[in-house]
Amino acid sequence: MTKQFMLMEPKNENFNELIGGSNKYIVPRFQRDYAWDIEQWEDLWSDINTLDSEGSHYMGYIVLQKKEQYQYEVIDGQQRLVTLSLIILAAMKSIKEMISKGEDEDQNQERLTEITKRFVGSKNFVSLEVISKLELNRNNNKFYQRICSDFSTPNARGITSTNKLIRKCFEFFCKKDFGKTGAEVAQFIEDFSSSMIFTKIIVQDDLNAYKVFETLNARGVQLSTPDLLKNYIFSIVSKSDLIGESELNDLDERWAELIEQLGESNVSDFIRYHYNSQNKMVTKKELFSSLRRVVNEPTTAYEYLKSLISFAPIYASLINPADSWWSEQDVKYREALNCLVGIRLFNIKQPLTILLTAFTKYTPEEFVKTVQYLYVLSIRYNVICHLSPSEQENIYNQIAMKVSNNEFKRASHIKNSEEFKRLYPDDNTFYNAFEYHRMPSRQTAKKIRFLLSELEKHLGNNCDFNKTSLEHICPHNPDEEWGQYFGEGVNDIKDRLGNMVLLDKDDLKRSNFDQKKKAYAETAYGLSNKVAEYNTWDLDQLNEHQKWLSELAVKTWKVG
Repeated sequence: MTKQFMLMEPKNENFNELIGGSNKYIVPRFQRDYAWDIEQWEDLWSDINTLDSEGSHYMGYIVLQKKEQYQYEVIDGQQRLVTLSLIILAAMKSIKEMISKGEDEDQNQERLTEITKRFVGSKNFVSLEVISKLELNRNNNKFYQRICSDFSTPNARGITSTNKLIRKCFEFFCKKDFGKTGAEVAQFIEDFSSSMIFTKIIVQDDLNAYKVFETLNARGVQLSTPDLLKNYIFSIVSKSDLIGESELNDLDERWAELIEQLGESNVSDFIRYHYNSQNKMVTKKELFSSLRRVVNEPTTAYEYLKSLISFAPIYASLINPADSWWSEQDVKYREALNCLVGIRLFNIKQPLTILLTAFTKYTPEEFVKTVQYLYVLSIRYNVICHLSPSEQENIYNQIAMKVSNNEFKRASHIKNSEEFKRLYPDDNTFYNAFEYHRMPSRQTAKKIRFLLSELEKHLGNNCDFNKTSLEHICPHNPDEEWGQYFGEGVNDIKDRLGNMVLLDKDDLKRSNFDQKKKAYAETAYGLSNKVAEYNTWDLDQLNEHQKWLSELAVKTWKVG
């Protein structure tokens, strides 16, 4: 157990214990809207009806932040809390309908009153509206409270999509059979609420909450860190009297667009690369505490939020070179797309720090040059030489800050900088690393096809790596005849880059070398043509061929 977890004292509680006491739970004003749909409702109801032998169902972590005595903000878990509460409300509605029919009126009314106190909240004795134990965000709360007060859902025009989900959820569970009598329904609520088990974590502040999220996410428990970041930023922005409700609504809608553009799993990375493009580098673990120091009052939070929103489509398109967004940009940017494909294919993220700020600072021509320089460096540094990505990230941060503050005004300033030169493997280093380079072809065939297609382009054959087949000269699973060429080392050479070429279609399989040579000579691929010039294919010839490939690679991936 880590130190922060010891401070938070995680404990298991069932839904009855969680919400049946005197605590009040508040969903932060700008936390995401209710979003569960029929798939989640059906899964949950199925789980309720097929409880394990101990009569319990594990609902996962719920992360709460204590605000005052008996009052907590729901940092993670609101979707589950709302859905479970709607199940209770649907069951309560069935009791109310029994009362309306005159069935055991007095006892059922008493049951309804006690269930309301325990699970829903207390009633205002003047308005008879429920003061709920669960208060939702600004978009859902009013609608939810209406259900709490009279077990009905408004069906007015203009209802938002998120409140439609709440209504559909309530109606979905209202159709379920909770029991034939008030006593049976009450027993269902008792059993159901006691069987839904949460691991409750209470944090003291939002920094501690972020650490919990990062720790749990690293363990494979996916909590929504982007929500936590959003809650913090919006809470600071909303403290200003100068920023009105309509402006906050607009920012909220645009944040939702940001999540949709990036996909939730990419948001934390985006925020970090955005931060590192303009500030001294922070690691993922340091991000939230650094943001709290920088974004600490409404004006800076507002400008920061607008900056995130404006940079989001750029980031989304940098990590997805096939994005239609590029078709809306200056046609000159298209010259960068193949390089971006290569960077993305090898999952190299460090250049994003520079590219984010370079896109806003440079002309299309200078941006394209920047991409090309970073692409060449990525192939040399990351793909072939396998050098330190942490050192690279530090140096890229230094370059990005100089681009951001206009110290590096052109791509050549980056290329000629001491920082870039410090990272750039020289020709000799690159040649030596390439000479015996191997890649597991079964797992990385697409990456190998990309590299070989780039070498083909340098030879004048402008091929599309997605439309080629990867051919092993000595087959991946060699037969006895091939084993005679390489002896006991036959299985050690199959993934050498020099043992692979491109073909339009690979029909050769385990053909002998003479048969393959003939086919290679007839293709339009320069690498295959080169292999067709050799008399034999053994270890000596493979080594010679990969030396030739290394010379070609030095020329192909070179910053001029």
